Amino acid sequence: MRFKAIKKNLFLSMFLLGGVLYAQDPLGSETVTVVKPYTPSVSDATKIKATPSRKDSVNLQKKPVKYSIFSVPVASTFTPAKGRATTVERVRPPKVYDNYATLGFGNYSNVLAEFYSNLEIDRSSNFGIFLTHNSSQGGIKEVYLDDKFYDTELNLNYNTRNRDLSWIAEVGAEHQLFNWYGLPEYNIPPNPESSEFLANMDAAQNYFSVYVGSEIELYDSFFESAKAKFRHSGDSYKTSENHFNLDGLFELEIAEELITTSIGAEIVNGKFDQRYDSDMDYNYTFMNFNTKPSLLILRDDLSINLGVNFVYGADVENSDGSFYIYPAVSASYRLAGDYFTAYAGVDGDLDQNTYYEFYQKNPYVSPTLEIQPTDSKFKGYLGGKGKLSNAVSYNLKASYQSQFNRPLYKRNYDAMVLDGEPYTYGNSFEVVYDDVNTLSLYGELNVDVNRNFRLGINAEVFDYGTEEEPEPWNLPTMKASLNADYQITEKWYTGANLFYVGERMDENRSISLTFSDSIVTLDSYFDANAHLGYRFNDQLSAFVKGSNLLNNSYQKWMDYNVQGLQVLGGVTYKFDFK
Repeated sequence: MRFKAIKKNLFLSMFLLGGVLYAQDPLGSETVTVVKPYTPSVSDATKIKATPSRKDSVNLQKKPVKYSIFSVPVASTFTPAKGRATTVERVRPPKVYDNYATLGFGNYSNVLAEFYSNLEIDRSSNFGIFLTHNSSQGGIKEVYLDDKFYDTELNLNYNTRNRDLSWIAEVGAEHQLFNWYGLPEYNIPPNPESSEFLANMDAAQNYFSVYVGSEIELYDSFFESAKAKFRHSGDSYKTSENHFNLDGLFELEIAEELITTSIGAEIVNGKFDQRYDSDMDYNYTFMNFNTKPSLLILRDDLSINLGVNFVYGADVENSDGSFYIYPAVSASYRLAGDYFTAYAGVDGDLDQNTYYEFYQKNPYVSPTLEIQPTDSKFKGYLGGKGKLSNAVSYNLKASYQSQFNRPLYKRNYDAMVLDGEPYTYGNSFEVVYDDVNTLSLYGELNVDVNRNFRLGINAEVFDYGTEEEPEPWNLPTMKASLNADYQITEKWYTGANLFYVGERMDENRSISLTFSDSIVTLDSYFDANAHLGYRFNDQLSAFVKGSNLLNNSYQKWMDYNVQGLQVLGGVTYKFDFK
């Protein structure tokens, strides 16, 4: 079989070889046969139709994975509730009324009355009325002259506010009545109850005052604000005084620094019908003008205000004028955030004294005073303030002040020239001027636990040095006060006011006494006041006020004893006209 196959293959090979040789042209022939060149295509490629077999020595086959769940039914009684948004409980805001009236009565025939009304003219304008009255018919023990007093004031105001400015104008009037009841012991007759001299003495002094003023504030202007006020004052002894004030403030921001400039003018003109040591009148006119530029620098926790105060003061009656330059520098630095801020500064000014300011501080002055300005050369201070917690804040300060021509209240001697006037029996006060240096230490603590309780305590001690006067007359060595307010319940509220005033010096020298025996030390005094109130509803409330609760018989001014324990009760009613 093998031999036949070899023979057959050999025969086939010879046949093919012979066909090929026969198809070739003989050498030397010039016949050329042109055949179309072959152009291969994708269809000519032979496709592999069989998948080649793998010849791996190790061929692992994946085993199928089977999953099964073992399910056991569990009984449940839970039923989910439908979702609902949480709501905030609304608290009805308190009703604010535009008007209120207060009326109260107490022992010593004390009367307290107040009325306030705010009338809306349009959406941006309001008209206000405020009337207050406080009086007493007196009744102080061991006082032999009439000691009643009245203090009444009426104020009418109009204010408007829009997107560019706010403006307010006011006009008002005051009437105050006091009595020079503080007779020294040597001027009290042996039988004062039956004394015709005391019975016929009218020791009343009436003070009158009317004023008009206006104030404007601009929001988007370098001209920040301006205010002006004119007041005319007088009394029962033909004293008259006119006082005009004008102040303006300009602010300009340059290179992220704030530059402010304040300008002001003050004019005082007045006349006393007579002097204490003569029957001649006394006229005075003072004109003061000032400008105070300053630069405010803010750097993180540091704040610096650099300024200077230029003042020109003129004494028109004496044709005299002077130019003053005062420092106006202050700085503060937060050393420990809100817990401690250190601050310091030095400033000064020319303070114009007026008759109105004198009798507001001491209503028992005689209508024979001398008016002069006080040159407050400088006041330097250094302190620290901050918070001990969110509810407790404090302030500590030490200061030193130098003043030329500071007014001091001193008791008048008996007058010989004005004999017969009710204020010439050693029962009135004069004003003397002296150069006074004052060193003071001040401390303050405020506690604001919540909106229902507030407490404030402050104290200040003083040390004085005078140039000509032997003592700083009627200036206290210490002052302290405590103020507290407590909302007990929604309807009950209470509060207290305690204050302490240290010793003062005064002069009690009659014609027959020597100067060395004339200096008197007035005892320090403590006064406790409190109030308790109850709100029946949003409109009606009742209150009780107690003054001098310890019933101390002290003297605020020499020989002027105060009323003892005073209790006053009243009601307050709020309402709207609509």
